[in-house]
Amino acid sequence: MKIQSMAAALLLLSATVCAAAAGPDRGSALTLTQALEAAVSQDPWLSGSQYREQALRNESVAAAALPDPKVSLAASNFPVDTFDIHQEPMTQLTVGITQMFPRGDSRGLGRRQKQELAAQEPLLRQDREARVTTRVTQLWLEVFRAQETIRLIGQDRALFEHLADATVAGYASASGGARQQDIIRAQLEITRLEDRLTVVRQQQDTAREQLAEWIGAEAQRPLPQTFPDDWSAPALPTETGSDQTLYRQIRHHPALLAFDQRIDAMDTGVELARQKYRPEWGLFAQYGYREDDLTGRDRADLFTVGVTFDVPLFPGNRQDKDVGAASARAEALKTEKLLLARQMMAELETAMAGLRRLEERQALYSGQLLPQMAEQADAALTAYNNDDGDFTEAIRARIDELNARIDYLSIRAERLKTIAGLQYLLTVAGNEEEGFQP
Repeated sequence: MKIQSMAAALLLLSATVCAAAAGPDRGSALTLTQALEAAVSQDPWLSGSQYREQALRNESVAAAALPDPKVSLAASNFPVDTFDIHQEPMTQLTVGITQMFPRGDSRGLGRRQKQELAAQEPLLRQDREARVTTRVTQLWLEVFRAQETIRLIGQDRALFEHLADATVAGYASASGGARQQDIIRAQLEITRLEDRLTVVRQQQDTAREQLAEWIGAEAQRPLPQTFPDDWSAPALPTETGSDQTLYRQIRHHPALLAFDQRIDAMDTGVELARQKYRPEWGLFAQYGYREDDLTGRDRADLFTVGVTFDVPLFPGNRQDKDVGAASARAEALKTEKLLLARQMMAELETAMAGLRRLEERQALYSGQLLPQMAEQADAALTAYNNDDGDFTEAIRARIDELNARIDYLSIRAERLKTIAGLQYLLTVAGNEEEGFQP
């Protein structure tokens, strides 16, 4: 009775595996490529960056233009007793125009600074796309890991249910050698698997909601039931522990190059502050109209022209401080770039070490551990069927095999997540072909 029941359970398990492998319609599955395309196309930050770049380029044109001229209209030297324009010879109506010229090369430097700030936006967009790609990839893999874990647990849960039914039947007939503790153990393992399913479903729900932040309702679609093609790891330095080696790997990253653009803009700001040591010039012209005098004699109209400029005689509390402040901001930005570079180098070295260990574990599981676990489970089940083994040992061997398959699934997912992180760190600005490609 026991042998027939076990055989029937295994046959049913094989049918369950085949049905699960068929899965839902693949046409409705959300592939990783579709998720990435949706996330990038729906990211409002990228649109905002384009608007910021457009604004800065418009400001660069405005910064190079001269200030608007000022026009003045005046009635000068009116006698206050009669307000008669003919009474006094100096009374006149005047119109004037004034044009100011900014200090030194302020206009050219202001235009260059805006252009340098605008040039960082395409780099920031490349960095953003790489970040979004990495984040969505890792969330997609997390949903996939949870989905496949649920499928694996569901397969073994079906097996344990039928084992429990077979054990109950054997115990009731008293012909299969089944014991009451075998029934309890089988039911206990089913309960544990149910609890495990609940935990993994919670993880899947959490990952889907996080993925929905990037792609909306598309995150609720089922995923394919096979891993995406294993991405090969990017070219990594064989030498580790050297700052120069690691920096050579990341120096063309768009995030660092965007910092370079901001630093250039800050250096231009220092030069712009130095222009305050130079005077600001102004040119003015004025025309004065005068009426004939009381006797009818013609009085000449008057024309005035001149220049104005300021003299920075006391620069200690203004110009010197402005230049010092601009220089300090530029140096502070350089330290921020240094900190970012150090952080990225540390992340790169950590990811490289983690990838090597994950690949070692993946090879160990696929080459040795999984086949050994399967052999152990089959041997324990065969021994129990032949009344030469313990039911608890057979169940434990099957649970160990399930755990090994779930661990192997997690290792593969973590490996791909680590590769996604490495692809971000090794993104090369301006060369999309060397960026992350799923």
